[in-house]
Amino acid sequence: MSSPATTTVGTPATGHRVGFTHSLRAEWIKLRSLRSTWYTLAFLFLVGLGITFLAMNSAGEGYSALTAEEKRSWDPVGLSLRSFIVAQLIVSVLGILVVTSEFATGLMRTSLAAAPRRHRLLAAKTVVAAALAWAAGQLLMLASLLLGQSLLAAQDVPYAKLGDPGVLSAVAGGGLYLAAIALLAVGLGTIMRATAGALASVVGVVLLVPALAEMFPSWLQSLFDFWPTLGGAAVLAGAPDPEYPHPWLNLFGMCLGVAAVLAVAFAVFRRRDV
Repeated sequence: MSSPATTTVGTPATGHRVGFTHSLRAEWIKLRSLRSTWYTLAFLFLVGLGITFLAMNSAGEGYSALTAEEKRSWDPVGLSLRSFIVAQLIVSVLGILVVTSEFATGLMRTSLAAAPRRHRLLAAKTVVAAALAWAAGQLLMLASLLLGQSLLAAQDVPYAKLGDPGVLSAVAGGGLYLAAIALLAVGLGTIMRATAGALASVVGVVLLVPALAEMFPSWLQSLFDFWPTLGGAAVLAGAPDPEYPHPWLNLFGMCLGVAAVLAVAFAVFRRRDV
């Protein structure tokens, strides 16, 4: 007669606490392992530089037809960085998918099992998305500037150099602006949990509302000083814009709005069931 198997009961194993750096590393590994990430980045540069090439060729050809006043307000830097209009939509897709792709596949449950502290997990996703959007956006803005100015120089049209006043500031502002848009996308993706709904909201914020700005009552007009693609995007101009004399203050105000959206996203993510 065999004796029953005995199990030695020891002290409970101390769970390994997942630190923030571990969460960051895990989120970066997940993001870079997705083909969609690299396809999105490739599309960002292909479309962004393609728009710059076409726009700057057209601007150079039309320079001679400008009036004297238009030539005085000529801003070659701002023109070459206009690719941000499409770039912001592409980095939005990247920011949204960081969150919604896991909700769609059910991977979010696995992520929360590995990192139970929800605020830490979402913070890691937010940092990774913003850092990647900033790096890619900064590189795109610099490449767009160099491409645009070389095209203008080839057409014997006034162009800017990297060392000229306001040039590097505009390029740096472009990268920060795109990072802020990515943060907005992460927040909306977390709140809505649906890629289509979050992307539609981003399009409404960055394109639709500014297009309809003149239809809003006058007491709301001051809000647009800090609105994306309006006041916030004023940092991408190489020449002072009289409508937005303090572009960095406008960008800061825009970032406060993004922070408010993220605060709501963190609250929703913490309380809502997965």
